[in-house]
Amino acid sequence: MRFDVITLFPDFFTTPLNLGLLGKALDKNIAKVNLVNPRDYTTDKYKKVDDESYGGGVGMVLKPEPIFAAVESLPTLSKREVILLTPQGERMHQGMFRQFATEYDQLLLICGHYEGIDERVEYLVTKEVSLGDFVLTSGEIPALALINGVVRLLPGTVGKAESLANESFESELLDYPHYTRPANFRGWKVPEVLLSGHHAEIARWRYEQQIQRTKSRRPDLLKNNDP
Repeated sequence: MRFDVITLFPDFFTTPLNLGLLGKALDKNIAKVNLVNPRDYTTDKYKKVDDESYGGGVGMVLKPEPIFAAVESLPTLSKREVILLTPQGERMHQGMFRQFATEYDQLLLICGHYEGIDERVEYLVTKEVSLGDFVLTSGEIPALALINGVVRLLPGTVGKAESLANESFESELLDYPHYTRPANFRGWKVPEVLLSGHHAEIARWRYEQQIQRTKSRRPDLLKNNDP
């Protein structure tokens, strides 16, 4: 899969894209991330990418010309989504990541800054996406979250693909508790069922824990489940 990121701060991505499973996936060409700075597509000597808002108001607005030029410089794959990272978009969720990972070859991400982006950039955009109901200083943070969430679902990124199946949100339930050695740490013991070796009982216990956790922490997720 190809990711093209329109960003004023390419260096923001340098370290995260080289770490952990994400870095390994990029090394193996499971995915490619191409960083594009719209300043490189300005036509004035000051490389100006923002300007004052028509009608007045506080803050600067990203100009449309550099963003259009940056986007139009990129190849267009047949299955492409052009995504604007904005608080006004659809909140990210696991189903969205699954759809991106299975149905698209190219995700083009436009990172916003300042007070906003000229509304005419919407003519480029096919989907608006938000990290949540809050405002951040820039679109790079949600863009990195989206890249991470999608790449880890691509075949070959996670060593054991079956480990993805029981994670939080894959079944609209939160994940069950996990334990490792020692069996007794400061008086807190691993549940006996996990030490029993009885796989059916362990599976039953884990599912019950998923239900209990979801009820207490995210009851909204149970609307499509019938525990």
